[in-house]
Amino acid sequence: MDEFTPEELEEGRVLFARPATFVLGCAKIEQLPEPDLPEIAFAGRSNVGKSSLINGLVGMHKLARASNEPGRTREVNFFDLDGKMRLVDLPGYGWAKASRTTVKKFQDLGRDYLRGRVTLKRVYLLIDSRHGLKKVDDEALDALDLAAVSYQIVLTKADKLKKGEAEKVQAATLKAIAKRPAAFPAVIVTSAEKGVGMPELRAEIMRTTGATL
Repeated sequence: MDEFTPEELEEGRVLFARPATFVLGCAKIEQLPEPDLPEIAFAGRSNVGKSSLINGLVGMHKLARASNEPGRTREVNFFDLDGKMRLVDLPGYGWAKASRTTVKKFQDLGRDYLRGRVTLKRVYLLIDSRHGLKKVDDEALDALDLAAVSYQIVLTKADKLKKGEAEKVQAATLKAIAKRPAAFPAVIVTSAEKGVGMPELRAEIMRTTGATL
């Protein structure tokens, strides 16, 4: 992973300490806000910790609503970071309690967003570090490659691993995506609960969007 200077890490901290607000949730592509700010999106399996990660980035407990029911996020949710950028929470995938019709509807919405969003700078694909990449993730990786959208793997819940395990999962994940055309060649290890990797992720997002203080 690229190294970040102390200045970049501090600028990332200051940027994400600015006010963050929920803008809207979109169930149809026609409802998307005007593409007038740089956007970064978060995707991942249901229950991978997307809400916790988004909340951890901005230092707020309830900006993105976590749920004990996997697959509750069935809209594209937009959050504004002080007019500098938007954080976008994409519908989770891989949940078992929804009908195939429902699953397809919200997966298609996510794909439509990925294909047509000119201000989308990168998708951060969250993977549970305890499990690594699974077969259910292949469809998401294929969709991102097909849409030619730059994406980066973020491993979540690293605090649940034994010492040294996170580095092994990180290396295995990097090897698995090495030949994927749209994958950014760095994997960030995080724990929203313990704050691990969050300064680096903030700096990465700031670098990716070109946002300034």
